[in-house]
Amino acid sequence: MMPKKKILIVDDEEEIVMLMRSRLEASGYEVITANNGKRALERVEADKPDALLLDIMMPEIDGLCVLKEIRSKGGRIPVFIMTAYSNEEKIKTASVLDASGFINKTHDFSREIPNIAAAIDAAEKIRKNAL
Repeated sequence: MMPKKKILIVDDEEEIVMLMRSRLEASGYEVITANNGKRALERVEADKPDALLLDIMMPEIDGLCVLKEIRSKGGRIPVFIMTAYSNEEKIKTASVLDASGFINKTHDFSREIPNIAAAIDAAEKIRKNAL
């Protein structure tokens, strides 16, 4: 049996984390969490998740800084930016930093799971072809 794909959810809103965790676990994913950007970077390093769901607005280190740091170290992990607000400039910046997609926190999250699965599969194929 193949090991479960691991997804790191990074958000400072506990309710959002719990909702996403339950939906992802019900879809067969292993879920790890972080409630701030500093902890997210630690978890990426230590736990090597297959994908990241990253809140854009967090205290201390925001999601864009986390994404920038991951990309600067050569990390190709799929990163989905989550936001409750539509901010064109931040979305543009995230796109330049190679975000895999955007998740609007006000919608039904379960519709996003196929997009997350597709990004993980695509990243895995790229990784295998690079070996």
